[in-house]
Amino acid sequence: MDAAAVERLFTRTDGTFLCARWGRPIAPVAFGVVDRTVAVLKGAVEALCLLTNHQVTETDPELGANLMFFFVRSWDELADVPNLDRLIPDMATLLVRLKDTGANQYRVFRFDEGGAIRACFAFVRMDDVLSDVPAETLALNQMVQAMLVWSDAAFTDASPLAMANGVAVLRPDVADVMRATYDPVLPPMSQDPAHALRIAARLGRVQ
Repeated sequence: MDAAAVERLFTRTDGTFLCARWGRPIAPVAFGVVDRTVAVLKGAVEALCLLTNHQVTETDPELGANLMFFFVRSWDELADVPNLDRLIPDMATLLVRLKDTGANQYRVFRFDEGGAIRACFAFVRMDDVLSDVPAETLALNQMVQAMLVWSDAAFTDASPLAMANGVAVLRPDVADVMRATYDPVLPPMSQDPAHALRIAARLGRVQ
């Protein structure tokens, strides 16, 4: 993957560039799933934190949990989640937009003063399409998209996952980009497209 390809992964459809990674250990929690799926999600968190040399923790001192997954059958279910509107003040407006567009997933990020991710709220509506996806595949895909602020069009044409012997795995090129972006030498957030050059320079040699 060259610098132009990396830049496309973080250039939004409105033309702005934003690349941001987590600036603190990740403390995950999941709602609306059975215990087995919680374990699968935590396994995906641990795997991608190991890949990027990032940390997982039980509790975030500020929020308790800073990576929250909400799995629902209908977007209306989120309106009944206690205190969710305190975490996401524009939740009512967001729900209307999600229903109007027929979306089946959405992520809201919160950032610290330096622009690094400090929290992520991932909403997943288990429609007919996602209900047929194996839990391991769904968990890995959700974690890939929660580990970085990617472009809103980054994976519209191709999934970040690939199949290997019937099992979904992270594409090697996407894994390389994730490793490189978490290089501690790089800033945790950049809005400068030239940042893609610095990421590309590390591809293939960040292990």
